Amino acid sequence: MSLFTRSHELPDTAEDEAEADGGGAAGEEVTEEAEEVRAENGLVRPGWFGWRRRYPRTARGVSVATTVLAGLLLLVVLLSPARLDRMNLGAFLRFPVEAIILAAVLLVLPPKVRRITAVFFGMFIGLLTLVKLMDMGFRQTLARPFDLVFDWIMLGNATDWLKETFGRTGEVLAIAGVIVLFLAVLALCTLAVVRLTNVMSRHRPRAVLTTLVLGTVWITCFNVGVQFGGVTFATDGYSVFVVNRFQNVRNGLGDAKVFEKQSAVDAFAATPPDQLLTGLRGKDVLFTFIESYGRVAIDDPAMAPEMDATLKKGDATLKAAGFASRSGWLTSPVTGAGSWMAHSTFLSGLWVNNQQRYLNLTNSDRATLTSYFQKTDAWRTVGIVPGVRKSWPEGKYFGLDHIYDSTHLGYKGPYFSWTPVPDQFSLEAFQKLEHGKKNRDPIMAEIILASSHNPWSPIAHTIDWNDLGDGSVFEQIKKEGTNPTEVWKSQERVRTEYRKAIQYSVDSLTQWMQRYGDENTVLVFLGDHQPVPTVTKGSTSRDVPVTIVAKDPKVLDRVADWNWTDGLKPADNAPEWGMDKFRDRFMTAFAK
Repeated sequence: MSLFTRSHELPDTAEDEAEADGGGAAGEEVTEEAEEVRAENGLVRPGWFGWRRRYPRTARGVSVATTVLAGLLLLVVLLSPARLDRMNLGAFLRFPVEAIILAAVLLVLPPKVRRITAVFFGMFIGLLTLVKLMDMGFRQTLARPFDLVFDWIMLGNATDWLKETFGRTGEVLAIAGVIVLFLAVLALCTLAVVRLTNVMSRHRPRAVLTTLVLGTVWITCFNVGVQFGGVTFATDGYSVFVVNRFQNVRNGLGDAKVFEKQSAVDAFAATPPDQLLTGLRGKDVLFTFIESYGRVAIDDPAMAPEMDATLKKGDATLKAAGFASRSGWLTSPVTGAGSWMAHSTFLSGLWVNNQQRYLNLTNSDRATLTSYFQKTDAWRTVGIVPGVRKSWPEGKYFGLDHIYDSTHLGYKGPYFSWTPVPDQFSLEAFQKLEHGKKNRDPIMAEIILASSHNPWSPIAHTIDWNDLGDGSVFEQIKKEGTNPTEVWKSQERVRTEYRKAIQYSVDSLTQWMQRYGDENTVLVFLGDHQPVPTVTKGSTSRDVPVTIVAKDPKVLDRVADWNWTDGLKPADNAPEWGMDKFRDRFMTAFAK
């Protein structure tokens, strides 16, 4: 009863301080019996409507339950992996050393410093939990963790996607939900650490002993290598996660200087214009990107039979028209999304794998493959970019004399989810606006085919080219298509619709070549990146197919030493280049 007697004699402020510091200078432990006596004598906080005084045992139960929940929450946030594919029971059957270190630090601090430190650690853990959540989301879409230096600007792109997909109301609701989630995580993590700190303070001797025992157990298990179900029991994974994050931030902050040095190196910068790309003079050269056309479309056993049939059909179509082709593999700097970074890598010859590099590149004087065509004055350079729906000032950087975005292709039909203009119509518009004109200069065109953009539902299909008109015919085709909400309830349906979208893009392109290509047409088409992990099923490959098509045999003779595969389908063992290597190899092959 000494604790009760002493507490009764102290004023309120002294009582609170003693309670927070373990019950007094001697660090006496507050027993359950003492707490009940204090409750009976009205020395505990009454709670709402005085329920704690009226129901002391219930209050005790609620207190214990709250403490247990706080401990479980802390364990969950410390042990949870930063990726959904590793979220399983085994991930939580581990013993985090960080919990022991946190307890030890808090126990040795004086009361006031302890309170402040508990709040700090709680907020710090909450912020890192938010980073883990961001990592999960990014890995599901981009197959990489969230970059704390470069990816903030991409949140704006995410809100744009929400608005385009779900409307303004959906966008507002989603943003509000994210804000509430973030605030809740911060608050709960902070409250959990503060709660556990107060409990340890009230039971300081037992907490010190428990911390020493658990520390000894952790060290023993770590040195022995104790495992359960193949999972290491004693883990320092959270510390590794934190160290890696700080290292990534440090590397990111220094990336601008590294990229600047790389940008300054250009083997063709001093080459006179009349010596550039001489092997293609008089040709129409088309660089065409097929959205999300990744290696998975060709290699995945569930997609390979249908894709093989499409590529063989395309080969037959082109051969019948007198064309030949060669194919290989390029490794993209991105996966899941970020097409503009892949395009920039391909055209600039630099590895553009984050938004800051893209911005630095487009504000530099680094020449691109397309701007070198423009520099020669031997080609009119144009861009067919149906995915662009607002101002795109970067277009000037890429050396394009004229840009046709989604509003300048003459399309009056419906959107297909994200895709503003179906691929077949985009290609026909290019024919009418540029390629089909008489008495024109040779054309260099950058063409983006966007029908295979996520979410791949609904999908257009090829129709008679003479029936395209102004695109109104696609209204009925869209109505007959699938509902993206229903499709995305099943991973296999998503993969099936993805494959169909790629088939549509390839069919549209090969049909256009058969219909409008001639001996002066040179087509280079490639995927920009692999699709999202929902489609790739966790594949780490970033390879995309790349193909060059021409009727003039001299064109393909210049790339014979590339050892690419004949036809539209690259062999499994075909050469794999980084996407940033293509520009210089292409310009070297056609420089003489």
